[in-house]
Amino acid sequence: MFRVIAILLMFLGTMPAFAARDEIDGPVAAEIIRVIDGDTLLVSATPWPQQTMEVYVRIRGIDAPEIHSKCAEIRKAAAEARQALERMITGATNIRLTDISGDKYFGRILANVTLSDGRDPAHDLLADGLVLAYDGGRKPRASCAEE
Repeated sequence: MFRVIAILLMFLGTMPAFAARDEIDGPVAAEIIRVIDGDTLLVSATPWPQQTMEVYVRIRGIDAPEIHSKCAEIRKAAAEARQALERMITGATNIRLTDISGDKYFGRILANVTLSDGRDPAHDLLADGLVLAYDGGRKPRASCAEE
């Protein structure tokens, strides 16, 4: 009888214990496979013991210039951001992911990234002026000096 009531309450949305979480606190251990661009990594994450999965991670809080922009100036800035992220992870392939949630694009997650030496790549890329702060809202249209 309790099982029937529990299922009914779940469908009615009055039993929050069964509700799916939109965010995982972490930390989740991960190994960097490669840098995709200035704000995205491909990692091999271990969310549970003996469970490993490859996933694209968008670094929370930043937006890098687009590698596939039509503007050569933006593509150059994108390459600089990507190279800076690659230099940061050299020798620090193990990372921690925290505050993990789904990204607006299917197949990618959004997370805070901490390198094995404790550095925050989002903070460093922002401090170097290679990326912009980003809260997930609408991005401003990038202007190109060539246009």
